[in-house]
Amino acid sequence: MEKSKNRREFLKVGTIGSIGLVTTTMACASETTTEEHDSIQAEGETSAKEINKPIVVSTWNHGLDANKAAWKVLDEGGSALDAVEQGVRVTESDPENGSVGLGGRPDRDGNVTLDACIMDHQNECGSVAFLQHIENPISVARKVMEDTPHVMLAGQGALEFALEKGFKKTNLLTEKSKEEWEKWCEESKYKPIINRENHDTIGMLALDKEGNLSGACTTSGLAYKLHGRVGDSPIIGAGLFVDNEVGAACATGVGEAVIRIAGSAIVVELMRQGKSPQEACEEAVNRIISKHKNVEDMQVGFIALNKTGEYGCHAIYKGFNIARRDQQDEGMVDSTYENE
Repeated sequence: MEKSKNRREFLKVGTIGSIGLVTTTMACASETTTEEHDSIQAEGETSAKEINKPIVVSTWNHGLDANKAAWKVLDEGGSALDAVEQGVRVTESDPENGSVGLGGRPDRDGNVTLDACIMDHQNECGSVAFLQHIENPISVARKVMEDTPHVMLAGQGALEFALEKGFKKTNLLTEKSKEEWEKWCEESKYKPIINRENHDTIGMLALDKEGNLSGACTTSGLAYKLHGRVGDSPIIGAGLFVDNEVGAACATGVGEAVIRIAGSAIVVELMRQGKSPQEACEEAVNRIISKHKNVEDMQVGFIALNKTGEYGCHAIYKGFNIARRDQQDEGMVDSTYENE
């Protein structure tokens, strides 16, 4: 908690200093000539164009490999939409992941059910919920967005749609996930474990060379959940939200908590009000804490990216991290957090 408080005190001081600087600048500006004012304005417009793009950020360690695929698209001048789709497909097709696509942990009845959504810079979006037998639900979600008048398809209807679009049925329950589920069945004791149950959910946000934002989110959800449970990942405004005028955000963790505050939409709206991506993520996490009587064993993390390529991340508990790649370098970033 001290770490987070210290950061907020720093931001507070920085804000006060900025106000003083703006006041002084305005006073000086009143004494400038018309020519000097035009020169200053031109310099400001030039600075405003210095945006950190392209850039891609995604959740957890496996985001590094996902970012590589996304970066290939962005570096070649491709769209943020194509980048986030190709990026998260890497994680969906990795059988070693425990909570995304192939190899995802099943529900308590042994069924792997998937949720995903995607959203572009024009507020076009698509999602699938409770989808079975399809390895890459993010691509099905994009088909929903582009080929139907709807936003979400669920269950058997989503599967039938995917098959009609040429997706192949796949056995998503790997031997490793099956063995873990069978072991769990011996006790059938359900209790979420921080940074584990939704650890492999992947959310990805990208800003392309054209300055457009897009995002994607995909998961198999909480391990050993009730059959039919759907979390925040396929819900626009909860697990993901993009507004090209402001920024984008996505969430990971216990989806029920994210849904209760429309988490990702809240983060974007906080950025619209002037908060930085970091400040917006912190406020959303604190809102979740304030809306729950007890957050013990409840991990939630947010990541955000704004139109200038600035990003932020914050979680209830330590252990959350994000992967980042831009023109300078790539690497992991440990999230700030509220509780030990």
